[in-house]
Amino acid sequence: MKNGLIEQADLNFLIYDWLNIEDFLIKNNSEIDRETIDAFLDLSHKLARDHFLPHFKKSDQIEPYLEDGQVRVLKEIAQALKRYTELGMFSAGFSESLGGMGFPSTIANAAYTILATANGSTIGYSLLTVANARLISKFGSEEQIKQFALPQINGKWFGTMCLSEPQAGSGLGDIKTKATFEEKDELGDCYRLKGNKMWISGGDQDISENIIHLVLAKAPNKDGILTAGTAGISLFIVPKFLRDGRKNDVTVAGLNHKMGNRGISNCLLNFGEGEGAKGWLVGELGHGLRQMFMMMNEARIGVGFGGAAVAYRGHKLAVNYAKERLQGRDIYKRDDKVIPIIEHSDVKRMLLASKSYAEGSLALCLYCSKLVDEVNNVDSQKLLSLLTPVAKTFPAEFGLLANDLAIQVHGGYGYTRDFDVEQLYRDNRLNPIHEGTTGIQSLDLLGRKIIGDSGESLKIFTKRVLKTCDQAIQINLKSDASYLLEVMKNLERVCDILINSKDNNTLANSSAFLTGFGHIVVGWLWLDMAIVALSQKDEDQYVQSFLNGKIATSRYFFECELPKADMLLNFVAKKSDVVSSVKTEFF
Repeated sequence: MKNGLIEQADLNFLIYDWLNIEDFLIKNNSEIDRETIDAFLDLSHKLARDHFLPHFKKSDQIEPYLEDGQVRVLKEIAQALKRYTELGMFSAGFSESLGGMGFPSTIANAAYTILATANGSTIGYSLLTVANARLISKFGSEEQIKQFALPQINGKWFGTMCLSEPQAGSGLGDIKTKATFEEKDELGDCYRLKGNKMWISGGDQDISENIIHLVLAKAPNKDGILTAGTAGISLFIVPKFLRDGRKNDVTVAGLNHKMGNRGISNCLLNFGEGEGAKGWLVGELGHGLRQMFMMMNEARIGVGFGGAAVAYRGHKLAVNYAKERLQGRDIYKRDDKVIPIIEHSDVKRMLLASKSYAEGSLALCLYCSKLVDEVNNVDSQKLLSLLTPVAKTFPAEFGLLANDLAIQVHGGYGYTRDFDVEQLYRDNRLNPIHEGTTGIQSLDLLGRKIIGDSGESLKIFTKRVLKTCDQAIQINLKSDASYLLEVMKNLERVCDILINSKDNNTLANSSAFLTGFGHIVVGWLWLDMAIVALSQKDEDQYVQSFLNGKIATSRYFFECELPKADMLLNFVAKKSDVVSSVKTEFF
């Protein structure tokens, strides 16, 4: 596909052959079958091709703007999302009891990724809306679900998450937005909110009928004092328009102008320039951050999907270009025949690397979606918690590297605006920061999910890796399996050191640990996919080449990428103070 959108063959391999989604549906007595899924994904491809991709470049050139207090966005974005709404796509991953289509998270996210390859900015509005509605459906009252979640599930209203403030980015314990109790009504405890929220994606737009903000704020105690730290944070539903049609006391104070993903507005919002914005408490006071983590974790995996999608499209565009671009000659032949650059070894190297990052990232995120679907499996939920920081970070960091390589393959044309890879790189550069920087994800992984868990979730991960290695040893992948087992032993050794350490430098190099662990996770998934690919034989030359491509990419990852894990883990095990000992005045 010349447009670089996700090819159905890749999704079919991942969903049906590798993840065995059909078996999962049968075991769960689902009425959804392969025919239904295929029709849904075909619809997603058509929507991506006809309504999302055509304004990809225009949405980058014409940013949202503020006019008389209202954010205006490109009309093509509104038209695409209108069609998305008409087809009921917002409801794909919700149960029928909530008016949804009832698709598993794995399938709903596969459809999302198809659209994200076409235009990440436009589909970004749905990511936050879906996560917002899911949180309210989980923690809200029956009346709050009816009033605020259902209109988002049917796509009439959009949603946001309002966490950061100008003075408090990821340090949410320092937020100052204040919520003062006003009255109790049929929607619950009503408060008046005053404060400022920064970096609010979709914070205002002229697409949906209403916008539902989920806002973290602190309610004062009986002495009128705000509780310090995260313990005093509560969660409030704050609509742009109230039920009587009046505008709530929410004002757009400004727009942030980003280097990429320019189609989705990013706002500074003032809550309560007047008497205060009306908001309704979700659940109990002081439970806000705990509740918001559900939305944050969904968004983290969503960011991973976004990074994978943009990396995938960049890779495919680079492959297309490399096959068509004639330049240079075969250094081993004495003739003047000019060859496509894909025949050059270094171009193959870059394409193998970008393929391993992009498709490995997509596999990682879909695997985590399958864990989300296995909601009744305790081990799956523990493993999901362990892998979530990886699912956010690896696609963001190495998906970006895939886009960097796509530009390199294009040569001088790559950094011009005439080719999409330049914009794709800028779009993906936001993802290492979205939903928590790499450093924050690494502290979550090492500090909470491994050391704080005493390695219990890691044991579940290890058990699944060993199962894959046992299968690989039985076929023609013994060498790779043996190497992965060696790396796993080193991981276990390093984790034992860190779990039993009282050293101040235990977490100092957590980012290196996250990168190393991420390579192990993706290496494991590539080996698992290679087993599936190797077990299939097809007389169709295209299909067999497709399967051989999976096997070759797995081999590349094991020879060129996985060794980085050992290097990084050994560095972490030393608990080096090379970073922590540096004095600030040295800079």
